[in-house]
Amino acid sequence: MQKTHPPIPFTKAGFAETEMKQQELLAQRPEAVEELRKAREMGDLSENGAYKGARAKLSQIDRELRHLTFLIRHAKIVESTQHDVVEIGLTVTVNDGREDRTFSIVGGYESNPLDGKLSHNSPLGKMLLGKRVGEKVTLELPKSTITYTITAIS
Repeated sequence: MQKTHPPIPFTKAGFAETEMKQQELLAQRPEAVEELRKAREMGDLSENGAYKGARAKLSQIDRELRHLTFLIRHAKIVESTQHDVVEIGLTVTVNDGREDRTFSIVGGYESNPLDGKLSHNSPLGKMLLGKRVGEKVTLELPKSTITYTITAIS
């Protein structure tokens, strides 16, 4: 009996970006195959740096394509149904008593904290899910504790 993989949550934008990356790699692959073919024709493969480089490039493209194909096959686009509770696909603003920080809550494969995209699986993301404006969450860090108050959801 084959196991089924649980759905992988994506926002609409994150799913579109994943599909675009897949298409870019599919467009790059024929050129990488041609580079490998030309390098193979150069002769002795054991000392052929061009061959090893071309093979590594094609392997990287194929590995990324397999990963993206897996993500797309198991993706579930999550659209928020309400804007008064933190869900995947919404933007939440929190205040730690000193400053406001704004995060978009996204699926794990599209997260990028430097861009303000916070995974729903991250410690803070998990705590924020299901909360409303005015509620507080407390994040325990190794050397400190931070309490965030939700100030806006959109």
